[in-house]
Amino acid sequence: MLGSKLVGDYFMRKDGRTSRQMRPLRITPDFTKNATASVLVEFGDTKVLCTAFAEDGVPSFLRHASPPQGWLTAEYSMLPGATLSRSKRERQNVGGRTQEIQRLIGRSLRGVIDLTACPDVTLTIDCDVLQADGGTRTASITGAYVALKMACDRLMRSGKMKRNPITDGVAGISIGIAKGDLLCDLNYVEDSSADLDMNVVITHTGRFLEIQGTAEKGSFSKEQVMGIMELAEGVLKPVFAAQNLAIDGQIAEA
Repeated sequence: MLGSKLVGDYFMRKDGRTSRQMRPLRITPDFTKNATASVLVEFGDTKVLCTAFAEDGVPSFLRHASPPQGWLTAEYSMLPGATLSRSKRERQNVGGRTQEIQRLIGRSLRGVIDLTACPDVTLTIDCDVLQADGGTRTASITGAYVALKMACDRLMRSGKMKRNPITDGVAGISIGIAKGDLLCDLNYVEDSSADLDMNVVITHTGRFLEIQGTAEKGSFSKEQVMGIMELAEGVLKPVFAAQNLAIDGQIAEA
């Protein structure tokens, strides 16, 4: 399996990780200064810049909402030099993959925010992939939550928000199956050759917000899905702790 060997109960992968081990995680808060909040999140060689901007006003479909509420939207892009071969910028027409990912990010964040607590405010989250090596969407969600929470904390301190709209934390992780074994936090090589790639999004209180799975080479069982969910719950606990440290202004690692 991907050149791995059995060590104890787990497989050893080409990069030296066991099958149940994440890549090194690093979250750097305030990576840029002009956004309301910004974060650089790194899952191994995958690096994503997440920024949060707060602007007055809401989309037209919410202008007469009762009760009044704000809005949150997300955008995702991959820089031309993020991959081995240069990718073209998506200028006017956003591709289907990009639309899918930014909708996933938006849904995940709206699942942990009470928009009635920030009326007449639009929060825009931008996730720009600086370097891609698999797991860009789950890394984006993980960093975007930190940027969002930091932005809301600052808006509360400035008096722009009267109460905390954040109801929970959220992070994501990719889990795959290769030759029947579960692999945590797939890099690009593993992702491209896995039998199954599943993205799992979980709140800090253990609630599932999204489970995306696609079998590439065959079907998968209910037992395998349960195993993936249990593994995701376990490996995300140190990620939650790292997110909280970054929100407090510290560079966090896990």
